[in-house]
Amino acid sequence: MIHVFTHNDLDGVGCGILARLAYPEESDVRYNSISSLNFQLSRFLERLDENAAEMSGLYITDLTVNEENALKIDALVEAEVSVKLIDHHKSALHLNDFSWAKVTVEYGDGRLASATSLFYDELIHSGKLGSGGPISEFVELVRQYDTWEWDENNNVKAKQLNDLFYLLSIDEFEQRMVQRLAESEQFEFDDFEAQLLKMEDEKIERYIRRKSRELVQIMIGGKCAGIVHAESYHSELGNELGKEHTHLDYIAIISMGGKKVSLRTIHDDVDVSAVAGQFGGGGHAKAAGCPLTEEGFKVFVKEVFPLSPIKIDSSRNVHNLKESEYGTLYENNQGETFFIYSESKGNWRVEREGKDYFKSSSFKEAEREIKRRHGAALAKDDVFVKFLANSYISGK
Repeated sequence: MIHVFTHNDLDGVGCGILARLAYPEESDVRYNSISSLNFQLSRFLERLDENAAEMSGLYITDLTVNEENALKIDALVEAEVSVKLIDHHKSALHLNDFSWAKVTVEYGDGRLASATSLFYDELIHSGKLGSGGPISEFVELVRQYDTWEWDENNNVKAKQLNDLFYLLSIDEFEQRMVQRLAESEQFEFDDFEAQLLKMEDEKIERYIRRKSRELVQIMIGGKCAGIVHAESYHSELGNELGKEHTHLDYIAIISMGGKKVSLRTIHDDVDVSAVAGQFGGGGHAKAAGCPLTEEGFKVFVKEVFPLSPIKIDSSRNVHNLKESEYGTLYENNQGETFFIYSESKGNWRVEREGKDYFKSSSFKEAEREIKRRHGAALAKDDVFVKFLANSYISGK
């Protein structure tokens, strides 16, 4: 019997599906949360003496083991029991010190790895699965979603696969995928799934619109963070809020029910796994998470609670436009105004409340600074027209 301990997200379940395909009659797959893995694995290893004869291999995928379990696994391997850990998180790289662990963050060609893609490579190498066909396409969809490459490549099918995963139970999703990958010549959604996904897209769009009005901005450890409370659609929400508010270094999504924090960024120079690590978590550079510890609660909830939601740029302006030859007006929740205008090519001046504030070499940089420092947003046309009229009257 092949035993598989894997994560309970799409990438982890992808590994479980591959195990079912590779070992159809002899796979025992157990899906675990990050917090439950080490407890469940420890219990399994303690009982292993009774069932060692029945076990032909143990895989741990998309999850990291603690030091105690690592030492137990090391002892098993020395006793010639087949154990392999396959992961792709930076926070697990230290496990490469063990012979049984293979942690690969990215491939030689620069593509980011996922647990499903690494496990697939392993199964191809061992002759348990072939390359190509619907399985290969499924694996690539999982990899692109988990590494967020789907957004760069506009591969909506990868996102839809993750949406479908959360619309179904793990058992039903696994059953559907195993049957499809075993019997079909290519990977496609059926009519029922397509209709389900269409309704889900509309639901996600409404949810993001509502949550965008609840986003709060705060500086944490020198980074400008956007904080929002949400129980669903963390990846989609973090991505869209990051695109809408590019001045924010990262988005922190608080799940009070799950007592966890999900971190997302769209910036290449921000590593949210480092932020997560400060609160006992980990993950990838652009997507990470951590438990909502007492310290995390203080930083992400208590200190943020008194703050008002971030002011959003006016979207229906005709006159007050960014980089306008007449200048561009911003205002914040405190009623302060910020006026950005061009003095000459490559020279932008910012006025705060009618007084000279600072200069910048680009409009985008000037805008980014007033958004980060003061939470300013593009003012509505009527405020802009009134501002220009008052400026004209005062002789400015």
